[in-house]
Amino acid sequence: MRNNANQKSQWQPATMTIHGGKQPDQHGALVAPLYQTATFAFSNTAEGSARFAGEQSGYIYSRLGNPTTNELEVRIAQLEGFPAGAACATGMGAISAAMLAFLEQGDHVVVADAIYGCSFALFSHLFKKFGIQVDFVDMTEPQNVRVAMRDSTKMVFIETPANPHLKIIDIAAVATIAHEGQARVIVDNTFMTPLLQQPRKQGADIVIHSATKFLNGHGDVVAGLICGGAEDIEMIKATTLKDMGATMSPHDAWLILRGLKTLDVRMERHCQNAVKVAEYLVQQPLVREVYFPGLPDHPAQRLMGTQMHGSGAVIAFELKGDIHHARQLLDNLNLITIAVSLGDAETLIQHPASMTHSPYTPEARARAGISDTLIRIAVGLEAVDDIIADLEQAFAQAFATTKTEQQQGETLTYG
Repeated sequence: MRNNANQKSQWQPATMTIHGGKQPDQHGALVAPLYQTATFAFSNTAEGSARFAGEQSGYIYSRLGNPTTNELEVRIAQLEGFPAGAACATGMGAISAAMLAFLEQGDHVVVADAIYGCSFALFSHLFKKFGIQVDFVDMTEPQNVRVAMRDSTKMVFIETPANPHLKIIDIAAVATIAHEGQARVIVDNTFMTPLLQQPRKQGADIVIHSATKFLNGHGDVVAGLICGGAEDIEMIKATTLKDMGATMSPHDAWLILRGLKTLDVRMERHCQNAVKVAEYLVQQPLVREVYFPGLPDHPAQRLMGTQMHGSGAVIAFELKGDIHHARQLLDNLNLITIAVSLGDAETLIQHPASMTHSPYTPEARARAGISDTLIRIAVGLEAVDDIIADLEQAFAQAFATTKTEQQQGETLTYG
């Protein structure tokens, strides 16, 4: 009864974050053992040869597979509704391995115009070196994808909600167009996690996570995860992941497995806090605009309950004023930490134009709507009143400092 597959298939995601992929331990350990080993011994040469030839199951070398990382791969794949997963050293390692396994010189990729800065650098700089053509398009209008498609288009890459200002893409609409052209659809689901969005149900072929963020949740791991069909994951593991070597360490996998156990309760608190912070920012007279899927006028509302099952915990907002105000606001915070990640227990804040999205050219930033006064805040697990109080005092100090400088003769531009 305890191993009943039908029962497991009916478990809710909150249960799967704790029990998914668990393998019985020979000693009865409740927590999955950490197999902190580089290599695995063979009982004889025949066994070693058989494993290398793929004629016998078993582990060889941790770059090729490890029991701890394998449990994590199974668990994240189950959460995303896929049959297989691959654990990678970083989120960028996951994106690179997943895409380059299926691309070659002369191929074409369609990419959303608003994505993480290093993803942009990969597609706009490195892909060009290998003769892979890339078009960045505004996918909030799916027909733009249809216009960009070519006979050579092999992949469509989506990040939704988009980093940094939470643009929302209709995955199902884009996937329909991509599949008409026989292109794979890859979705970066880092901001939502599998608890709030499952892109496979909307037609995605491969789903990527920066496991550094919400999945781990404690800011002590850098890692990436890929979910997909069994054949696609086998191809990724056998080629780019194996030969380029961006595999996850067993210790990092063990830490993420530990973090996943609290993902459901953490996301609930993250989301509750983010709604209250967004409501505060909307009322803040020094804020020009707030971008947050949980607000009633955000375009994400039309996809709530179908594509999305929550608003997430990342907010972007435009300040009135100029870049000086943005820097002053961040520099006057006490509780909230200036750092370029998200999904930690701590609330983190950053300036995308000069930090995460600095790889963009000024022209590309303008097209993507990443202005000098755009701020991104990843709301943490602290008491929300303390988060808001810190923002309130920072706003007061930032703009008070500006007034003082004006009085001293410095010319500043207000929006």
